[in-house]
Amino acid sequence: MLRLTEIKLPIDHAPDALPAAVRGRLGLAPDDVLELSIFKRGVDARKKSAISFIYTLDVQTSRDAELLARFAENPHVTTTPDTSYRFVADSSSPGVKRAHRPIVIGTGPCGILAALILAQMGLSPLVLERGKAVRERTRDTWGFWQKGILDPESNVQFGEGGAGTFSDGKLYSQIKDPLHHGRKVLAEFVKAGAPEEILFVSKPHIGTFRLVKMVEHMRATIESLGGEFRFSSKVDALDIEEGRIRGVRLASGEEIRSDHVILAVGHSARDTFEMLHDSGVYIEAKPFSIGCRIEHPQSMIDRARYGPSAGHPLLGAADYKLVHHASNGRAVYSFCMCPGGTVVAAASEPGRLVTNGMSQYSRDERNANSAIVVSITPDDYPGHPLAGVAFQRAWEERAFALGGSSYEAPGQLVGDFLVGRASTSLGVVVPSYKPGVHLCDLATALPDFALLAMREALPAFGKQLRGFDKHDALLTAIETRTSSPIRIKRNDKGLESLNTRGLFPAGEGAGYAGGILSAAVDGIRVAEAVALSMLAGDSLP
Repeated sequence: MLRLTEIKLPIDHAPDALPAAVRGRLGLAPDDVLELSIFKRGVDARKKSAISFIYTLDVQTSRDAELLARFAENPHVTTTPDTSYRFVADSSSPGVKRAHRPIVIGTGPCGILAALILAQMGLSPLVLERGKAVRERTRDTWGFWQKGILDPESNVQFGEGGAGTFSDGKLYSQIKDPLHHGRKVLAEFVKAGAPEEILFVSKPHIGTFRLVKMVEHMRATIESLGGEFRFSSKVDALDIEEGRIRGVRLASGEEIRSDHVILAVGHSARDTFEMLHDSGVYIEAKPFSIGCRIEHPQSMIDRARYGPSAGHPLLGAADYKLVHHASNGRAVYSFCMCPGGTVVAAASEPGRLVTNGMSQYSRDERNANSAIVVSITPDDYPGHPLAGVAFQRAWEERAFALGGSSYEAPGQLVGDFLVGRASTSLGVVVPSYKPGVHLCDLATALPDFALLAMREALPAFGKQLRGFDKHDALLTAIETRTSSPIRIKRNDKGLESLNTRGLFPAGEGAGYAGGILSAAVDGIRVAEAVALSMLAGDSLP
């Protein structure tokens, strides 16, 4: 088949415009086009008066070889790559040894995809999750939002589905993916109930309610293939002998033997990070970002992005991506933008406050929200591999106090934030954060360098996106969990911990992913590494 890129059509084009565009591009008669499918569809909104769809198409013709030769120098006409997934091994492969089945710690997108691949290869993984099954977890999380009662083991961060369950459910990434593992992830998500459009829209998303059902479906698939799930099963120790993993110990005291342990715990498993460090597993500090959530009317963002096409049903709620390089050397950028969504309480530790963003599939809530965050590095928290965790905790405690020590979040109007004046009343933006927002001055909610950078960036963003720095847009503090503050270093070939054989750090918590898709792809990679290790007979009796 042929792959055609950069096919541009108006958003209201007729159904027959696609095959006509293909014929025009390739100089073909109608009968020459045998098959046509959409691989990707993006939106070009650079000209608000003429917003277009940009298509990547896979086409089979009666003259493929001739056309490839004719368009050999044209980068927009190439051979369609083979994106099918191939397993690296299975339980029947010669040489596969497993004195003990592999363990997967964590059930976020990384852990679930790792477990699924292992199960599909017949390797019967044991999946351990410190939190609860996704529906119980959802009840606990909504209970926290409504009543302010936090369960430290069942919340936005911990439980089946991981932190991405309570997010916008974005399924796109900028990672390099030469083996097309991302396609395997999306195909499995569709099998689990995601809409088929995620296979071709350029910025696919799912939303929280659909993610819940998908997670349950994927768990059932893994179990049907011989995998086992245990919830409320927190791993609080590793059994390491002579630099080699021999198993794990649960908080209940139970010990489970395994020579292959995938560590997919997510970016908020701070007690696990401490346990790993105390156990001698190599860890290093890494950069992350800190800031606030900002809310605007979604209708304003739609108009700023799409002009007269705002509200078009094929465009949906508009998103944005903004970056500013401040004069103090810091990068300020939008992160985890949630069109038509809500700001949510994402705390996982008592006495500490964290915000995040969430959208449903419909993206039809009143407000748009995004984190506006400032980059920080280990130079800002020197001295210890876990110093970034202490840095996060200190600012989360400050936010908790500023909000009244009740999980209400401290908030401030953008206009007041820019001039350093406490806010006393709201404007047009009604806060979506629950349990509630306590208006104040955020001058002490962030490090000085972050305040300076954000005060410079917001007016710059207003020039890029009209109204972004409007007076009554609302800032809600604090966003600290943009990514893991540590990296659990692993080798490049076998993906094992640098100093603990058989331990496979993976996903966001280990510092190797950011977002649902990249974490899931990393889960596939480490599952393959485990299978190849077992194929090599790398197990102890």
